Amino acid sequence: MSVLVFTENWDGKFKKLSFELVSYATKVAEMLGTSATALSIGNVADDELSKLGNYGAKKIINIKSEALNILDSQAYTAAIAEITEKEGAKVIVIANNNMGKSIAPRLSVKLKAGVGSGVSKLPVSTDPFVVYKRAYSGNAFANVALKTDIKILTLMQNSFDLVETANEANIEAGSVSIDGSMVKTQVKDVQKQTGKLLLTDAEIVVAGGRGMKSADNWAPLEELADVLGAATACSRPVSDEGWRPHEEHTGQTGKIVAPNLYFAIGISGATQHLAGVSASKFIVAINSDKDAPIFEAAQYGIVGDAAKVLPKLVDAVKEAKAK
Repeated sequence: MSVLVFTENWDGKFKKLSFELVSYATKVAEMLGTSATALSIGNVADDELSKLGNYGAKKIINIKSEALNILDSQAYTAAIAEITEKEGAKVIVIANNNMGKSIAPRLSVKLKAGVGSGVSKLPVSTDPFVVYKRAYSGNAFANVALKTDIKILTLMQNSFDLVETANEANIEAGSVSIDGSMVKTQVKDVQKQTGKLLLTDAEIVVAGGRGMKSADNWAPLEELADVLGAATACSRPVSDEGWRPHEEHTGQTGKIVAPNLYFAIGISGATQHLAGVSASKFIVAINSDKDAPIFEAAQYGIVGDAAKVLPKLVDAVKEAKAK
């Protein structure tokens, strides 16, 4: 019996998210008195795979298959399910991102497994198996008992600290019986965003709302993001107005993010927006309305005009970094 963790790769490279998943799975395995096995699908070099061992994986299974060259939820589900059965895994850990949200429900049906979706902490207990998660768009918390033989946990990004360990992992070539006809997904075109930090990867996000008043007022916000090495984001009204591109829209109807630090500048704090950012470790709000709902969700707040506050904040960050 082991804990199986599916580690997504991007063009043969792992990102922080993958290491976070392995760190989490390793701690869950320790609670269960077993070990963590990492599963990678795709062409990943051994030196890259070995990095997963630095975060606790005792065994790393790498599957290279023509049928899995295209990300197809049905085919990936079949592959993960087959490895789960071969390894006798009782807990499966997957990222709570677009891929994870697509695979977890299919895997649940195929393996008759209960799902703890969007967990952000280690299980409360293992017997019974109880997980902690946010509920009602982050306005409440719930302890959910998983009573099935196999459990699936989808982990919120940036919710678990990386834990490095000295470990020699055994890398194995895995094989699965996936029929190419199972793959229904077709890739027509690939367009990659370059030269810009992706929202889903960012540990710091600087977001602006309608309180910025105009698309012409975004320069100080972008400067703050630049000095912090942060990604830029916006609320839905801003993207609807065309002030910022739609891919920067965060919230319930946009991108769900969970950075370590989230700046909400000129954002009132509507429920729909908070639902997409409430998992952030720290929220800093800047708003001229002292009664704005965003201040209830923020750990730190500044009441003031963003146009006046931002330049001073940028100067303060520059000064701090110069020391």
